[in-house]
Amino acid sequence: MTPTDRERPVIRAVATRLRPGERDRGQTAVEFVGVTPLIILLLVALWQCALIGYTFSLAGNAADVGARAGTGARWNQAQSCSTAAKKDLPSAWSSAADVSCTTDRGLYRAKVHLEVPVLVPGVLNFPMQVTGDAASVKEG
Repeated sequence: MTPTDRERPVIRAVATRLRPGERDRGQTAVEFVGVTPLIILLLVALWQCALIGYTFSLAGNAADVGARAGTGARWNQAQSCSTAAKKDLPSAWSSAADVSCTTDRGLYRAKVHLEVPVLVPGVLNFPMQVTGDAASVKEG
């Protein structure tokens, strides 16, 4: 059965409207909107990992500086150690820093406990702590 002359223009109009490139015109926009939250979540997770690593670096450096300052001090070693350990810490980390300085078998040891911030330093902290530990030989 062949289409009549009256049906042919309708078939052409439908065929013209449904070209292969035009059937999925909005698909890219929909996929982009669907994937954007995943990309943002990945970036937030990477930023949080960077903050955790930076906190480890700060804790280790603060403990090292504190141990060296405590070793070189003639008197009041604990205060020298604590002050030096907190001196170079950024304010977001130094406000919650816990520094302990002890003498241990010929070594002067400093331990620094820092809290890991959540996304923005100084606003909210994770309940976990990062510990930096360093020791220096006592000077005569």
